[in-house]
Amino acid sequence: RKQEIIKTTEQLIEAVNNGDFEAYAFYFENLLAKNSKPIHTTILNPHVHVIGEDAACIAYIRLTQYIDGQGRPRTSQSEETRVWHRRDGKWQNVHFHCSGAPVAPLQ
Repeated sequence: RKQEIIKTTEQLIEAVNNGDFEAYAFYFENLLAKNSKPIHTTILNPHVHVIGEDAACIAYIRLTQYIDGQGRPRTSQSEETRVWHRRDGKWQNVHFHCSGAPVAPLQ
């Protein structure tokens, strides 16, 4: 199940990176500038704590690499925690915390 939680977290981040507003609209709008180029995200050192059959918590370092509006490569790093709960056979992200993310949008 730990690998399933890591994969689900990666898919959620990918939805954010691809502009899937339904998946995580508020986070996308607050973090990404409209003129930034495609993003590559890596989850480093994931630690998964399984809680019973239907809950898990993952903590990791998120490394984000992208090209800014002026064509310069950029990298940012943040520490994130997500709490997942399985409802009706599907994992749902019920809590998210981020420390160390950029204060201004990525540009």
